[in-house]
Amino acid sequence: MASPKFMGLTGKPLSMAVTTVATTGFLLFGYDQGVMSGIITAEPFADVFTETRDNETMQGLVTAIYEIGCLVGAMFILGVGDILGRRKAMIIGSFVMAIGVILQVTAIPGASPLAQFITGRVVMGVGNGINTSTIPTYQAECSKTSNRGLLLCIQGGTIAFGTLIAYWLDYGASYGPDDLTWRFPIAFQLIFAVIISGAMIFLPESPRWLLTHGRTAEADRVIAALRGYELASNETVLERNIIVDSLRASGSLEQKSTPIKALFTGGRTQHFRRMMLGASSQFFQQLGGCNAAIYYFPLLMERSLNLDHNMSLLLGGVNMIVYAIFATFSWFFIERIGRRRLFLYGTVGQCLSMVIVFACLIPGTEAAAKGAAVGLFTYIAFFGATWLPLPWLYPAEINPIKTRAKANAVSTCSNWLFNFVVVMIVPVMVAKIGWGTYLFFAATNACFLPAIWFFYPETARRSLEEIDIIFAKGHSENMSYVKAAEELPHLQPEEIEAYAVRYGLIENAAGLRNRVEKRRSGERGSGSEGEISSC
Repeated sequence: MASPKFMGLTGKPLSMAVTTVATTGFLLFGYDQGVMSGIITAEPFADVFTETRDNETMQGLVTAIYEIGCLVGAMFILGVGDILGRRKAMIIGSFVMAIGVILQVTAIPGASPLAQFITGRVVMGVGNGINTSTIPTYQAECSKTSNRGLLLCIQGGTIAFGTLIAYWLDYGASYGPDDLTWRFPIAFQLIFAVIISGAMIFLPESPRWLLTHGRTAEADRVIAALRGYELASNETVLERNIIVDSLRASGSLEQKSTPIKALFTGGRTQHFRRMMLGASSQFFQQLGGCNAAIYYFPLLMERSLNLDHNMSLLLGGVNMIVYAIFATFSWFFIERIGRRRLFLYGTVGQCLSMVIVFACLIPGTEAAAKGAAVGLFTYIAFFGATWLPLPWLYPAEINPIKTRAKANAVSTCSNWLFNFVVVMIVPVMVAKIGWGTYLFFAATNACFLPAIWFFYPETARRSLEEIDIIFAKGHSENMSYVKAAEELPHLQPEEIEAYAVRYGLIENAAGLRNRVEKRRSGERGSGSEGEISSC
């Protein structure tokens, strides 16, 4: 019997299709993150939206108001994401983004253009907030343990490629007619939105979401299709039962929506701690200064190095090439180096880069300021290699299935809230305190190190169910969760349930062991009898 198909695909090709759509969502996210950088100070833009000309506060508002929309979208998923499901949420998010794009590009002089443009920015932000709250969860729940980190890092890394496309499209459009300068780069986003919404009509729902809603037959079909198994094979049944046991242990089996209060519980599942770990990674990403080097790089070049608009755009494009190149670093090393060490290495690199920037700006000379540009280049290299993808990967992994959608939405809310704050204040900070802006970001990066060292457990090469066991082990044995992750061996699927019994995630040990033995009898290469009994 052949395995089930979606879009005529099964196994690896279907998994690649899921990843392609997920990465397109983040490509669009990166594109919109960079598109305003080359537009906001352009003369044709200021001719239509006159309030932005030479007004740092208004420029910051027009750019940052998008983040408020993203925050609203993330809060929408926090409220109804479990009910909608991953697939419907992504379709809705892309459709809303398309409406926002249309509102922006149709703004014309004489008809309150700035109000319409800002409205379009907010609406598009709502759609992006929906997508960025949903896509990492969808990707994580459809991926294998062996490549989940890689796929989520590729997804996060494409943010850099989206920003790269935006910078160079802005630069090319600046040589065209006035309307082309800003309307075409914004309208280009429609292509990405159509791809996402169109493909998701035909792609499968997350198997974990289906099982949460008691739709077992559909979940079996999706598992078999994603893995290339036959529908009734032992492999399909084993993977489904492991997920079901995890759902039962968390109390979310056939529970259509997790109550908000579940996010604030402790005990063996440590929902609150895990939510805060994911949210803090997004908070740290924004307070580290990334948007000072992405949204406003051309602006910083104009005001700190006294370069003209054309040369600032050109340097911004080169900076984005560096960004995109280093964004691929994690694709090759995320499983080998691990999440913890990449977080730590990236923080140190960002901190030292910001030290270079503010130190070179203190003398106030043009020659010294060139060193500051080098510091911004090294910053974006470290950020692209580490802090760009990791805060999108870590919350999707670290949170348990019961609270994953809501906790990931909280993490995304954290991102967008502080993204708005930073994007709003950076032009004002640069204008008022100059090099002090970069001293502030250097200091904040230094503050991240102890938090990461003491509280961030490693999740590399762990299944989502193994990560549940790490927290149960830490709670049961009263030890650091970082240490629990270091001590817990990597588990085979047959061992996961037994360890869940050991640490109290599943209560009915006798029934579980009988079921494990039945499964093992049909599997090749299963662990020894002693391994299960010793658990």
